[in-house]
Amino acid sequence: MRRDGKGSLKNRVLAELEANRGKSVSGNKIANNLGITRSAVWKGVMQLREDGYVITAVTNRGYCLTQDNNLLNEPAIRALLRTHDLGRHMDVFRTVDSTNIFAKKLAEIGAPTGHTVIAESQTEGKGRMGRSFHSPGGQGIYMSVIVRPELSIAQASNLTACCAVAVCEAIEEAADISCGIKWVNDVYIHNKKVCGILTEAAMNVEEGTLDYAVIGIGLNVNNTSFPDDISEKATSIRLEKGEYINRSVLCADILNHLETRIDSMTDGRFMTDYRARSILDGRNVLITNGDDAYPAKVLGIDEEGRLMIRHQDGREERIVNGSIEL
Repeated sequence: MRRDGKGSLKNRVLAELEANRGKSVSGNKIANNLGITRSAVWKGVMQLREDGYVITAVTNRGYCLTQDNNLLNEPAIRALLRTHDLGRHMDVFRTVDSTNIFAKKLAEIGAPTGHTVIAESQTEGKGRMGRSFHSPGGQGIYMSVIVRPELSIAQASNLTACCAVAVCEAIEEAADISCGIKWVNDVYIHNKKVCGILTEAAMNVEEGTLDYAVIGIGLNVNNTSFPDDISEKATSIRLEKGEYINRSVLCADILNHLETRIDSMTDGRFMTDYRARSILDGRNVLITNGDDAYPAKVLGIDEEGRLMIRHQDGREERIVNGSIEL
């Protein structure tokens, strides 16, 4: 894995270039703003180019970070945040085994609420029930957020649903395309999966409260193709919208909406929006729970986030766990 501290030379130079993205800024101005030499500025630019940033240099005009740069970086995301906590501490990696694994380690040693881990790619990205999550570099958003809200264990069980609503809102803000939710943790566009959410939590059993939760988000943004085993089920925002999406903008939008939604979780309004976005109502599905698999018709989602179903023999049931296939 590779991480650069926000105070590193190249990140300081990057922040100056991001603030003037698409415009030329002189080496002298960058040097004066940062209190470093022009030689140090040049060194920072060279390091950024090695990382893949496209930075032009024109004599007597200076350096320019071109508009089409799409590498995820902290300065670009931070500039768009409206949050109080989420994203205010951040680690951005080129590659990591799993953002959830890394974030859980941070949470265990006391990382504050809002600490966010983002990666360009994952080597061991995972979804619910131990499934792997396709995480190619430079195309998606792989993000994990540590939260420590004051919630009971019962309330915390709906964190994934709350997050799904926030992700839908962020996609709609950034790309102006409607999203739906497949119970319990998948975001869909036009009947194909665009995002999976995995929430892993630590509870204080004695007090019956949440210690911390790590909300993992895997989102297909600019993917143009998928492996054969998921190509019929998966899609990306770019494929559905027909446009290239700025991932740093979308990262910030997700964090903004997520904080707003989590802050208001106890009033239950998110569940109304979650239920309204369900793509399963009235549909026949196959439900898998452990070794048990059976067909059923979805009647809806109740006020507690449970899936209401009708079995083929007419019995009605409300379930809290299971994998759903359309």
